Parts: sequence; structure tokens; C-alpha cells
Amino acid sequence: MAYLLKSPLRRQSKVGRGHAWREAHRAVLQLRQTRRLVQILAVAILSGLAAAYYARLFDLAIRWHQTMYRAAPWAVLLAMPFGFGFVTWATRRFAPAATGSGIPQVIAAAESRWTGRWGGQRVTLRTAAWKVVLSVVSLLFGASIGREGPTVQVVAGLMRSLTRGLKGEPGRRALILAGGAAGVAAAFNAPIAGVIFAVEELAGAFEKRTHATVILVVVTAGFASYALQGDYAYFGVFDSGPVSPTIWLAAPMIGIVGGLAGGAFSRLLAICIGPGSNPLNDFRRARPVTFAVICGAIAAVAAWASGGITFGAGYAEAKSLLTDHPGRGFSLAISKFIATLAASAAGGPGGLFAPSLATGAGIGGAFARSGLFAFQGRDAVVIGMAAYLSGVVQAPLTSAVILMEMTRSPGLVGPLLVSTLLARWVSGRINAEPIYHLLAHGWMGPGPEHGAVGATAGKAPVEDEGPPKV
Repeated sequence: MAYLLKSPLRRQSKVGRGHAWREAHRAVLQLRQTRRLVQILAVAILSGLAAAYYARLFDLAIRWHQTMYRAAPWAVLLAMPFGFGFVTWATRRFAPAATGSGIPQVIAAAESRWTGRWGGQRVTLRTAAWKVVLSVVSLLFGASIGREGPTVQVVAGLMRSLTRGLKGEPGRRALILAGGAAGVAAAFNAPIAGVIFAVEELAGAFEKRTHATVILVVVTAGFASYALQGDYAYFGVFDSGPVSPTIWLAAPMIGIVGGLAGGAFSRLLAICIGPGSNPLNDFRRARPVTFAVICGAIAAVAAWASGGITFGAGYAEAKSLLTDHPGRGFSLAISKFIATLAASAAGGPGGLFAPSLATGAGIGGAFARSGLFAFQGRDAVVIGMAAYLSGVVQAPLTSAVILMEMTRSPGLVGPLLVSTLLARWVSGRINAEPIYHLLAHGWMGPGPEHGAVGATAGKAPVEDEGPPKV
């Protein structure tokens, strides 16, 4: 009888202790999740500040080069081949993973889902530091490069390295993608384009576990960059009035031309530095520094022939055309195309976005001055930038949105989408695989199916191993 009376009490006591244990466990998990979130936000703020300061350093290097070019133009031109060779040698010697845009490395790091060193040297603090230093040196020698690709790799490296000890959700892949998106957003003060870029280019698809982290990191990093640089449109805000209906007729034509030019650029770049084998690429692999010197000589000739408008990111030239300044649209497009291809093929660090915008501005400027349509020249320049960028990277939504944010032109969203989608289609006929994803193949380590899980994670592509040869 006593046992029957005590048994329910004992069972009730056990239930109470179990409930208390579950509540305590839930509280511990919530505390860990909160600490993880706070650390991610802190790294995002740091990333936004790093991107803003890198942008300042990038612009300062461009101004230093302009000063040197005005003082001694021939000396600067003669130094370009040797500068390209030095940067390529230094990149291969000290930071092989810092070569090129950096976006292919981020894509490869995010897709390396097997065990082992996640991301390797592709997204680390060491690679980020060398990326900043070597890209600035490239600018001092007059390379036609942008800062967005390096910013993507730098911010992804910060996110991956400074959140490395965290466990749970969001995972490391989500953090790498979020860092890449924040890099684009901070480079151009275009947060919406940053999110779309992560979905369209880096990840290829939205994942429920990824998109919230991407948005959170982009907004936080963008806020930090905004606090340092203020609210600004990359190309400024222009009062252009209502959009002319004839721009709808010009947009498809600009899209086709931008797709042809952008597709040709990505195809030529793939021939030079892609994973395939051809005489030109084989020579680059055997003699990378010599190849870089030749690229520098080509860039110097392009700069001399154009009167020095091919140096750096091309921001001033593009903005000049946006303000209807009597610039050289077609000559800018041709010379910037050649200079950017030479700089990208040389093997030093540098992005494609900003130089592509300058090339596209030249294409749009040529249309604006052709007299075929009656519309404001600025509208054609904006559409030309978006179309050519879409042709190069084959990311039409990112290209349209980033130009809308950079120029604050919501009225052009329809023509922008028409031109970028057409450009993407035309470019895909020339170069089937988007250039960033094509180049990312060289940065992919072996997966489990290769029998060597993570064996080459963190190393440069096999073709780039060993000391550089002259």
C-alpha cells in the first residue's frame, strides 16, 4: 500500500527533473546561438569597415598613378611590362590563391563540401592581406582592374577565418557566400545587388539556411560601410527626367552588342587562363612571368594609343560619359577591352566589374552618339554598362540591379532587364559556361569520390605549383 502511494510521487519527481533538464538545455542552446549571432554580426561590421578602407586605398593608388603619369608619362608606360611581371612573380611566390578576381576562389571554397580544410588558402586572412597589397601595387603600375573581386575575396576570407571556431547554423558555406555578397554590396554601395549576386553567381540557388544569413551579413556590412562613407550612389545621382520610349528600341540592340563583346572577352580570357589546353595557355603555364611581361607591354600600347584612358578601374571615364561629356565612346570600349584582358590574363590580383563597366559605358556612348535613336545619352550609357557586364559574367539580374543602384535609375529597370537578358543569351552562345564558374574549376580540391578528401584544399591549381619560371 505504501509503495502504491509513493510510486506516483516518484514518477512525478522524475518528470519534473526531466522538464527542468530540457529547459536548461534549451537555455544553453539559445545562449550559444545568441553568442554565435553576435560574433557573426561583429565580423560583418569589421568586414564592412575593411571594404570601405580598401576602397579608399584603391582610389588613393589610382590618384598616385595619375600623378606619376602626368609627371613622367613615358617612364610610366615603359615600367608597365616590368610591373606586370613583378606582380605576377610576387603573387605566385607569396600568395598563389590571391591571383585574378578572387570570385572563382570564393565559389570553389563555398562548393568544397567535403571534409578537410574548408576553403584552404582561397579565403584566409593571409590571402586577403596579400590581395590588398598586390592589387594596390598593380594599380600603381597602371593595371586596368577593379576592386569588387578582391573585396569579395577579402570579405569572404574575413568571414571564414574569424568565424572558424563557431559550430551550428548557419554553416561555413553560408558564411562564405554571405561574405562574398557583402563584398559586392560594400564595393559599390549596392546591398540588393549583393544579395542577388550571392544567389545568382556564388551559390546558384537560394537555400533556406543560407539566404537569411546572406541578407543579415550584407545589411550589417553595408551599414558599417555606410557609417564610414555616407550614403552615396557609385556614379552619382542625375536628374535625367522621364525615360524616352525609344530607349526600349535601343535596349535590345545594345544588349546584343554587349553580349557579343562580353562573350568575346570571357572566351578570350578562358583561352588565356582557363583550365583547358592550347598553345597560348601552355606558354603561360610554362613561362608565367614572361607571359605577364608581354601582357604588360600590350596594356602599355593600349594606354599610349588611347591617351592614357585605360588605367585603373575606369570610373572617371565612365562617369564622364554619364554626364554627356564629349568623351570617346567607341575608342574607350576598344582600348579598355584590350587593357582589361591583358591585366586579367597576366595573373595578378584584380577584379573585372569596374573595368567592364567602363567598357560598357564606351559601348553605350557609341550608341548615344550614333544618331540612330532619340534618347538621352546617359540612358544608353547605363544600359551599355549593364549589357556588357552581363555578357562578361553572365549574371543578368545582378548586372541590371547593380546599375540601377549605382546610378539610382529605377525608371530604367525594364530596359536594363531586356538588355542584360539578351546579353546573357548571346554571350552563352560564345562561351557556354560563365567565366567565374569556368575559372573556379581550377580551384576545386578533390572530393571524396577521388579518394583524397581535401588533399589539395588550400593549394593553388596544379598548373600553378612550383617556382615561377622566367
